[in-house]
Amino acid sequence: MKRKVIILSSLIVISVLVWFASFIYPNVYLQRAFYTALALSISYLVFKFLLEEVISTRIEEDKTRYSFRKITSILYILTFIAVAITIWVEHPQALLVSYGVLAAGAAFALQDLIRNLAGGIVIFISGIYRVGDRIEVNAKTGDVIDIGILYTTLLEIKDWVPGDQPTGRLTTIPNSYVLSNTVNNYTRDHNYIWDEISIPITYDSDWKEAISKMSSIVEKETQQTTDEAESSISRLGEKYYLPRRDMEPTILLTLTDNWILLNIRYITPVRQRRPVSSNLSRILLEELQRSDSIKIASETIDIGISGVTEVELKKQDKT
Repeated sequence: MKRKVIILSSLIVISVLVWFASFIYPNVYLQRAFYTALALSISYLVFKFLLEEVISTRIEEDKTRYSFRKITSILYILTFIAVAITIWVEHPQALLVSYGVLAAGAAFALQDLIRNLAGGIVIFISGIYRVGDRIEVNAKTGDVIDIGILYTTLLEIKDWVPGDQPTGRLTTIPNSYVLSNTVNNYTRDHNYIWDEISIPITYDSDWKEAISKMSSIVEKETQQTTDEAESSISRLGEKYYLPRRDMEPTILLTLTDNWILLNIRYITPVRQRRPVSSNLSRILLEELQRSDSIKIASETIDIGISGVTEVELKKQDKT
């Protein structure tokens, strides 16, 4: 702050001295030099002093403050160059060419910042996601905890942690991603998703009894969630074209080479997916283990040795 006050004071002093020189010795070049020094002083006062030191200090987020200062510095340089060109270039045609070159250079140098700014505007206007939403962008999934001018901050989930559990990392993604990437929003307009639990049973099990027991348990445990989801999906159908879907839990049967695979499909709150899955898995496992006619399958490997006697095996071990 002290350094910038000294620089500003020096620029003002230089402007006064140049003005005094042009007053005593009238000369077009001295006048242009005065206007240039004055423009530099005013630009420095507005961009470097007021914007960087006064306004930017009120921005709490470090990255946003850094970006704001960077943009301010670039605008300070571009503004001074534009004014200087206006002062020193006499012919309007040459002035237009100079502005065109300056605008092209600014667009090239600031293309990433401009895209991020445009993405931020799109996010705020369209509501693609809001603070509190759970989203997935560019293979990154998390809960939105902040939407800045240029960047969005997520509390990351998944990655090395199985299930929809937080990793503890804060992930920052550029707002420009919404312009050219797919955004998956888990909580926009409703807070429910479908999930599945797969349980394999042996072919000698009573699969009809297994389906009956599982259906009874899942329907009982998810009844309240299913009713709430039906109301939520109905309201969603008023906003979008949404074909009628059955919210009730279902069990889908798949035949494999090794076992009968029962896929239990049910609806769950987005942020409760893993706890609900764990609770249902525990209850289903306890119920199936109490049944003598249902066996949970597992992959086993049988190794057989034929044509070799026990005596020969002992001889081979000794050798």
